[in-house]
Amino acid sequence: MKILVNDGISKVGEEALNKAGFEVITHKVAQEQLIDFINENSVEVVLVRSATKVRKDIIDACPTLKVIGRGGVGMDNIDVEYARGKGIKVINTPAASSKSVAELAFAHMFSMVRFLHDSNRNMPLEGESQFKALKKQYSGGQELAGKTLGVIGFGRIAVETIKIAIGIGMKVVVADIEEITRDITLDFFDGQTVTFKITSVSLDKMLPQADLITLHVPSQGKPILGKEQFDKMKKGVGVVNTARGGVIDEDALLEAIEEEKVKYAALDVFANEPSPEIRLLMNPELSLTPHIGGSTIEAQNRIGLELADQIKEIYKK
Repeated sequence: MKILVNDGISKVGEEALNKAGFEVITHKVAQEQLIDFINENSVEVVLVRSATKVRKDIIDACPTLKVIGRGGVGMDNIDVEYARGKGIKVINTPAASSKSVAELAFAHMFSMVRFLHDSNRNMPLEGESQFKALKKQYSGGQELAGKTLGVIGFGRIAVETIKIAIGIGMKVVVADIEEITRDITLDFFDGQTVTFKITSVSLDKMLPQADLITLHVPSQGKPILGKEQFDKMKKGVGVVNTARGGVIDEDALLEAIEEEKVKYAALDVFANEPSPEIRLLMNPELSLTPHIGGSTIEAQNRIGLELADQIKEIYKK
């Protein structure tokens, strides 16, 4: 039985599938050639990440297809309900990359409040001739400890983000469409644990409190943060999006930066991936990464093994 891994899989995941007796095809097939490739090779399982789309056209045209797997959380690049209605199993790995995304969100936060994203651009160009001037320019950084972090969403990634925030001494306010109470347990290296009880509030209640805001929600079809929401934030707020492109109105964000409402902003995801707006890419106030939230070695290994385990269970291998 053949598995097409079209957006890559970790070596440990590939080895687990091979060991179970599956034939794993790992070379990239272009989107427009997927239907022909699947049919010509009688592929039963297609594994994707965010690049490859599995829509109705592929589902209808590929009778051998029995399983669609998404390595990661969101499945907005798959017509999930349509596929399931056709008897195709759709699987994903919602927990595997949570820690990686949370750590990237904080990598951006630390970078922003100490101006690393900007100093890393300017030091190679001017560090030798303008060292003292640059030192003065970047000496007004801030600490994250003691600041209030606003977290939008209360799923797995949000929980991992909250754990880091608490660990470095931040206050946390969570916004969600429902009032949810969760026990957040921090596990330490020596076996000790500490549990915090956190209850979500409305977005409108959270926005004026937060010094920094991080989004951890699935695609909404429309922005969660637009001009109306930016107007409710503190002046000098920081905003981080490692969730999905489109959950922030990018025009409203740029306007808020120009008006100095937003002092720090970081984007790992963009409305127009894989061709982000040039105004975002060239803005010196933005800390930017190319959608790498879940792209760590550890996360990819967990994703590969989780997908392999689910496929083996489906085929009872």
